[in-house]
Amino acid sequence: MGLLSKVAGVCAVSLLATAVAQAEDWKVAKDEDGIKVYLSEVPGSQYKAYRGVTTIKSDIATLRKLQEDVSGSCKWIFQCSEQKLLKSEGAESWTYTRFSPPWPVTARDSIIHVTTTEESDGSVLRKLEGLPTYQPEEKGYVRVTKVDGFWKLTPKGADGVEVTYQVTTEPGGSVPSWLANSFVVDAPFNTLKGMKERAEKK
Repeated sequence: MGLLSKVAGVCAVSLLATAVAQAEDWKVAKDEDGIKVYLSEVPGSQYKAYRGVTTIKSDIATLRKLQEDVSGSCKWIFQCSEQKLLKSEGAESWTYTRFSPPWPVTARDSIIHVTTTEESDGSVLRKLEGLPTYQPEEKGYVRVTKVDGFWKLTPKGADGVEVTYQVTTEPGGSVPSWLANSFVVDAPFNTLKGMKERAEKK
């Protein structure tokens, strides 16, 4: 492993530790279909962080292919209506996503910087960082002001791959509390369920 790869790995672990430190008191909010969703209070925010965990009977290569198909993955990401790749540079990519939340909430969009690192045990970490000012706001959409999270794919031998999806977000604009509380459970659950269904069909 080259020096740059080692530095990237150390930085990714540090960023991951920071994200976890911001939300430590995780409580199970849903446990269904082999998917567990945990929620945690976030200091200074009215929105809870969410973490979804499941084991998928597949392999790392298949799951990476599903995630790296930026436009295709919109089909299994919760409330995603459109997604496109803005830029790709080595282990980094920048994606633009549009979301269609239920009425009366205005449609949202987000720009995410994704940094992918491979660990020595074969696991893959995809760090997610929101960049709300990366490009001008789009008419008719409220820009998501903060995204801080990650995907972690960990090989588990014959059992498949353990997938962890964790995010802290600030949706921007005004969101009713009932919808915000529903979203933090539905987003990880339905996203992981959709990914799992597609991966296990292959």
